[in-house]
Amino acid sequence: MAHQKKRLKTLANILKDKASVIYASLSVKRHVSSLHIKILRATSHSLSSPPSESQIAAVLSIGNTSYSLPRVTINSLMDRLHGTKNATVAIKCLFTLHHITIKGPFTLKDQLSCYPSYGGRNFLNLSAFRDDSDFESVQLSSWVRWYSAVLEQFLTISRILGYYLNSNSIKNDSNDSVMMMKLSNADLLYKLEALIVFVEKVSDVPESLDLQRNELVYEIVRMVGEDYRNVQGEILMRLEELGKRIERVEDVGELNELLSYLRRLEESREKLVVLFVNRRKNDGFWEMVREMKMRGLEKKREIEGRWLTVVSRNTLAAAAELTRCTNPFLEPGEYFPVPHLSFATVR
Repeated sequence: MAHQKKRLKTLANILKDKASVIYASLSVKRHVSSLHIKILRATSHSLSSPPSESQIAAVLSIGNTSYSLPRVTINSLMDRLHGTKNATVAIKCLFTLHHITIKGPFTLKDQLSCYPSYGGRNFLNLSAFRDDSDFESVQLSSWVRWYSAVLEQFLTISRILGYYLNSNSIKNDSNDSVMMMKLSNADLLYKLEALIVFVEKVSDVPESLDLQRNELVYEIVRMVGEDYRNVQGEILMRLEELGKRIERVEDVGELNELLSYLRRLEESREKLVVLFVNRRKNDGFWEMVREMKMRGLEKKREIEGRWLTVVSRNTLAAAAELTRCTNPFLEPGEYFPVPHLSFATVR
């Protein structure tokens, strides 16, 4: 019975896809009609496989046309993403948007990264998304929510850093080092937090990890894994720069902020290992995180120790002065010992 229901659902989805393509082809605006058809084919209801390379390439090629069509493309993808109740269609929309961040032309990326206040519609918030049509769809819905949160944070990082981490542009390590040196501690920590939030979003993976056997979900995890690797590189650069400065840091607030981020990062490690099945242990990365945490704690203790020393000395001096002024039996210049306010006691 269940097998028959699944066959009927598959047939109904095929008919939906064909009907949508036919409806789109009836548009009087041929260029818009072609665009919608390309999107529909890349985001079909079939869960058997991810969109083909040719289907993704067809959507990306729209970015090489007039400037108005890329905007229509992003808007159409967002309409389909937020208008569907089907988990497969939703996750394929996200998959297509993800490909735009990786190898899409500048015109599509520009529209995707546009702030809503400037007319963009790139918020992917699908935290309430749920497809209850069957058990598999319920499970896939959790992956839709996870994937949208990961991509949303990735877009946030791109806005904060000013570039897409997974783009095909060639990075220059020497330029990166010079750029890091020019940043203030506050700016380094601000961008570090955004990167760590991405790691946390990735680690908040659905429990239905067995669904990775599905080719589409497997490909999504692989792509997110590449983004995670790039984010790790960005985190390392900032930790290395902060490591060079840590001996000169005198602001305990900055140290507390750094230590908080490093603890959050370490708390994500176990789930990341499970998600990527030990494919990305990155022992060097985690050793750097541990080392920075130890150095941060040591520097914090050093600063707080100096504070306590100063406070203790000031307290002893004030107590001695108060005793001298109020004790009539003392000669001028003579101080009354205050054993109960010894340095060790004050500390």
